[in-house]
Amino acid sequence: MDEQVTLPSPTMLQEVIEGLRKDQKTLPSKYFYDQRGSQLFEEITELDEYYPTRTEMSIMRNNMPDIIRTLGSDIVLAELGSGSSTKTRLLLDHLSCITSYVPIEISEQYLAKVVQNLNQEYPDLQINPVCTDYTTPFQLPAISEPYNNIVFFYPGSTIGNFQPPRAKAFLKNLSTLMGPGDGMLVGVDLKKDINVLEAAYNDRQGVTAQFNKNILRHINRKLDTNFNLSKFSHKAFYNRQEGRIEMHLVSRINQTVAIEGQAFPFEKGESIHTENSYKYNIAEFENLVSTWFSVEKIWTDANDYFSIQYLQKK
Repeated sequence: MDEQVTLPSPTMLQEVIEGLRKDQKTLPSKYFYDQRGSQLFEEITELDEYYPTRTEMSIMRNNMPDIIRTLGSDIVLAELGSGSSTKTRLLLDHLSCITSYVPIEISEQYLAKVVQNLNQEYPDLQINPVCTDYTTPFQLPAISEPYNNIVFFYPGSTIGNFQPPRAKAFLKNLSTLMGPGDGMLVGVDLKKDINVLEAAYNDRQGVTAQFNKNILRHINRKLDTNFNLSKFSHKAFYNRQEGRIEMHLVSRINQTVAIEGQAFPFEKGESIHTENSYKYNIAEFENLVSTWFSVEKIWTDANDYFSIQYLQKK
């Protein structure tokens, strides 16, 4: 199937220009995720150094009966940033009664491919995909069958990509889609040894570096810009004061990038800040969500590397 060509949205152009005008240049991390970016991220989740995915899946497998009881029956399961829906399959294989699965993903081509596979694997499951940027206000599709509750599934510690004020704005928006009794099953990466953290974002095979640079490739394709990927290098480190991993793309030389007739100069060593990944302890995360949600259940691994938490709307 030929890749569909879509015109760049004004929002993307505006966000890119706005970010590159800052003293510390930035790009929104959501633009990692075109089809190639989604595929690269799936490769990252299988790397030895990248503990979050295998740890989260282990927690799910070890606690599945309790998780299923907590979610309840006749639910609409809506996954934010569904990707390949690998973790969701664990839930779908154990949920005895689910009304609908709603995968929500920004990459249209990737979402279509995943939904096609899911339709083959779960022919009796009602799947209502939504292609949207879930970090902005959106609407859930109409569900034809009756259901008890909506449960948002947000695995992978993606909540950590938001700076805390943005995380709160996101949670506030999400809560407007929910009613009493609705919930959220969310993966939360916990604070731990810096060496473990930094290794997870600096893999030996360089897949994370490719993923980081893909944001430039995506922007080149969508906005017809002229970023030269070979002139930027990947850098990731733990910022202890902020409690987060930071990913940057560092300019190897003095250079200028043109976007819509505007010139953006880079000095050698200057970086574009492409992603944050905040790490929390249990109390910090509860404080983050407490305005809109109560923390009902927490499941962790033996090393306390990661947690899966069930939040209920207040």
